[in-house]
Amino acid sequence: MKFSFKNDYAEGCHPNILKLLTETNDIQQAGYGEDQYSVEAKHLIRKKLNDQLADIYFVSGGTQANLIVISSLLKPYQCAISASSGHILNNETGAIEATGHKIISVDSGDGKLWVSDIQNVLDAHQNIPHQVMPKLVYLSNSTEVGTVYTKQELTEISNFCRKNWLYLFLDGARLGQALTSEKNDLEFSDLAQLVDVFYLGGTKNGALLGEAIIILNENLKQDFAFNIKQKGALLAKGRLLGIQFLGLMQDDLYFELAKHANLQAMKIKNSMLENQTEFLSDTFTNQIFPVLKNDLIEKLAEKFEFYVWKKISEEKSAIRIITSWNTPDAAVNDFIETFQQYFMEKS
Repeated sequence: MKFSFKNDYAEGCHPNILKLLTETNDIQQAGYGEDQYSVEAKHLIRKKLNDQLADIYFVSGGTQANLIVISSLLKPYQCAISASSGHILNNETGAIEATGHKIISVDSGDGKLWVSDIQNVLDAHQNIPHQVMPKLVYLSNSTEVGTVYTKQELTEISNFCRKNWLYLFLDGARLGQALTSEKNDLEFSDLAQLVDVFYLGGTKNGALLGEAIIILNENLKQDFAFNIKQKGALLAKGRLLGIQFLGLMQDDLYFELAKHANLQAMKIKNSMLENQTEFLSDTFTNQIFPVLKNDLIEKLAEKFEFYVWKKISEEKSAIRIITSWNTPDAAVNDFIETFQQYFMEKS
């Protein structure tokens, strides 16, 4: 059986979560997120954020989180701004547009938005009231191409958004990987000061499923729960989500798992750099995008699964290798050996 480097949710969940689910299975709890596990998990998240007033809602997945947040925050004539690689643009089947909200796409080679990009969108939408109104800036950290925002970069965007009355929403599907990257200088608690809303991803970092929507802007908190229910995201057995985040937040397991995923990807990246491999972007998280010769890709594909991301030329393509919280050393070492063997055979 081939080992998969196609995504970071191929495994089930961390054993601690399975243990918690099993141990608490027969204990009766209140429904709809009022159970003691959800309450305690929210307490731990607020403590780590250093914000006891943050509103927190557990939902099942990232697309659901993005859909609920964006459709809830925007008025019918308002729109979102996203990098061209943004998940809401490319991987959500028009979920945002289906609620009547346009997404303004900004070309971005590194997956990141910059203040100048946002300003250009505002400048291009001055024909009031004949154009949609840009109102929400959507960022991903880490981005869909594995890059991360520095504290200075996020602070500049945050200040710009507040000056221009824009909401700043951070997609945190891989936030753990971003915050444990060797190039990161952001603290988890910084987010409480810099963004209006973000979500903490569990699906791609050790949970069976689940994301935690965290609302920090006081003006956006009122009646948000109605949106959760209306969009079908309020689980009767909300305990299933809450207990997973309880397990992930205890003893900083969440960040330890993300750190492991990053480390495994960096092992592969560093071995490739030894052979002068080029990359689409210089990433330091659990996603890497090496540009390889097609015959090497075919050799690797005999033993491993991964996405061929982009055709570069007739001879080369970029692939995506992504590691998870559970990627074993044996799989990483096997991949590296197979990769290096190719060059030994060519020499």
